[in-house]
Amino acid sequence: MSRKNKPSGIVYSTNAGFQYRYDEVEEPDTLPPQMQNLRVSLDRKQRGGKQVTLVTGFTGKQADLETLGKQLKNKCGTGGTVKDNEILIQGDFRTKVMEFLSVAGYKVKQSGG
Repeated sequence: MSRKNKPSGIVYSTNAGFQYRYDEVEEPDTLPPQMQNLRVSLDRKQRGGKQVTLVTGFTGKQADLETLGKQLKNKCGTGGTVKDNEILIQGDFRTKVMEFLSVAGYKVKQSGG
């Protein structure tokens, strides 16, 4: 069972017709690109010395974040993932990512070194 779909406090019921009520977590609406404040940084921590371009600060639905992550991976021609409201792109692609996001209308800043 995933963490998002935890039953709300019920462990066991003798009622044969009982249905679990799952805690619903509402996702915020996706802000337009002009109102997003994205941060692009390079990260090497806990990755065996490998470099990862990290995009943080996205506010919106998970599906929209995954779509943006897929577009960035295609633009950079490399792998990556989307987890914990962050986009991880394998390798040092800060300039490409910042260029793509600024052309797409996002407010983007480079953070870190």
